[in-house]
Amino acid sequence: MLLGLQYYSTTDPWVWLQWKLPAAAIMVLLLMSVTVLHLLTLAMLFIATMEKSWWVWTDAEITDLWYNCIHDNATGNWLCAASNENDWLQAVQALMVFSVVFSSISFLVFLGQLFTLSKVGLFYFTGLCQVFAGFTSFAASLIFTFHRKEILEDSRDLSMGHFGYCFILAWSCVPLLLFSGVLYVHLRKRQ
Repeated sequence: MLLGLQYYSTTDPWVWLQWKLPAAAIMVLLLMSVTVLHLLTLAMLFIATMEKSWWVWTDAEITDLWYNCIHDNATGNWLCAASNENDWLQAVQALMVFSVVFSSISFLVFLGQLFTLSKVGLFYFTGLCQVFAGFTSFAASLIFTFHRKEILEDSRDLSMGHFGYCFILAWSCVPLLLFSGVLYVHLRKRQ
């Protein structure tokens, strides 16, 4: 045994060498990977909610959940005006904020459970919050996808623009949040 790893060989022609990790090492790796995944999705959600690129009209004109911005070439700054409020936009805003809140609560509860939960405890509440964060991000992205004409309230043809990177981040968070939620539900505290 070297560094807690056991070497063993097999007759399988494709696998000539395997390393067997002790259960405690596997649990530590799993906890670290789930924590990194959680922090990654939380950062992605925060960026998707707060940044300025849900819809791109041109390189100099973009729209997000909060503002319509035009790039001023003379000063090199973005000039932003508040978006027109409508029910669909408010729904997307609220759902994205809820998604960030659910994921943040989930992370804080996970840290609390990690240090206070009894041995063989399960992270059900943490997983449930992550799944809710995934569903709210899914709903927000879906509403923006199908109601972007009403949300943008612009007389221009929508074919003149395209979805921005924040919209893509919001969609990317959905499977990651659902996956991490399922991982949390199946994760047990060993030591």
